[in-house]
Amino acid sequence: MSTPIPDTALQLQSLVTPDQTVRLFLQAVDVPAPGPSEVLVRVEAAPINPSDLGLLLAGADASTAVPSGTADRPVITMPLPERAMRALKARVGTAMPVGNEGAGTVVAAGSSDAARALLGKTVAAAGGAMYTQYRCVDAALCLALPEGTSAVDGASAFVNPMTVLGMVETMRMENHAALVHTAAASNLGQMLNRLCIADRIPLVNIVRRPEQAQLLRTAGASYVCDSSSVAFMDELTAAVSATSATLAFDAVGGGRLASQILTCMEAAASGTASQYSRYGSTVHKQVYIYGSLDWGPTELTRGFGFAWSVAGWLLTPFLGKIGPEGIGRLRDRVTAELTSTFASSYTDQVSLADALRPETIAAYARQATGSKYLIIPSR
Repeated sequence: MSTPIPDTALQLQSLVTPDQTVRLFLQAVDVPAPGPSEVLVRVEAAPINPSDLGLLLAGADASTAVPSGTADRPVITMPLPERAMRALKARVGTAMPVGNEGAGTVVAAGSSDAARALLGKTVAAAGGAMYTQYRCVDAALCLALPEGTSAVDGASAFVNPMTVLGMVETMRMENHAALVHTAAASNLGQMLNRLCIADRIPLVNIVRRPEQAQLLRTAGASYVCDSSSVAFMDELTAAVSATSATLAFDAVGGGRLASQILTCMEAAASGTASQYSRYGSTVHKQVYIYGSLDWGPTELTRGFGFAWSVAGWLLTPFLGKIGPEGIGRLRDRVTAELTSTFASSYTDQVSLADALRPETIAAYARQATGSKYLIIPSR
């Protein structure tokens, strides 16, 4: 016997107010009937990814969270710095639902063949607004999980897996031979390490602590450089020389790390040059910043010639570049390796209400290695 579909459901929303605060709360919203090409998903698991925090917290300091409301319907208020407000004018007064991805059971479907084929199946979806109990999404945005795969196992089937595959695809499209990756002990970093081992792609992993380096070496990583080491620059140059890496993906963003990577790439390239040039090597060196673990300025100390570039990289524009056929190819691989190459692990599973406890917000806002939270909306 099927579970009745309620008229309303709880949804986690983030509101920037005119008095320079962000307010997080649970809102009762109508459960819509799916249109012809849509399905209604009972959301059973949704991860809190770093990419969700920008919309959720709006740049607020999690340590300033002030709780109110009730145990079942908590409200969190945080002041916003002036620099954050300048970029949030279009958000003021509009409550925004949060959550890039999640997984659950399709409990209702529209009239199209694609929608009806998913009825009763466990699917992953990257439809946005996934921190909710029920979510109506287009069937084309759903990934039917293999038989027996739980919503927990499929909850992170999009953002991290498609990002690491996108990094490798970018490497190939731009004719690079190897990769450098920062914050490499993260869930995403460990996933990229497994993918590069499987595909025999040379990967230089940059971490911030010795225990993170050991974690990756135990997982089979060949090149791991600890940025806290006094020999970091020499070790990074040696790893770049060994792999011929000229492409880096930087999750940190702020500080000197992007500059250090370019400097080591230039040192490696100049070391094999047949003659000296005051303009540096002709080998093009590329750093893509795709995260903001450090919101400070990106500092470039010009010691790496003229053949270089620093740019932003986001998953959605990349997917638009490769088109439906390319996206389908990547999704097929994710489905086949969901519980191996692309498996995710979680620090804790929390309810929608618990996701708004100050101590929980402080924990996932730190974006610490090995600290990934999963929301179970029905809990």
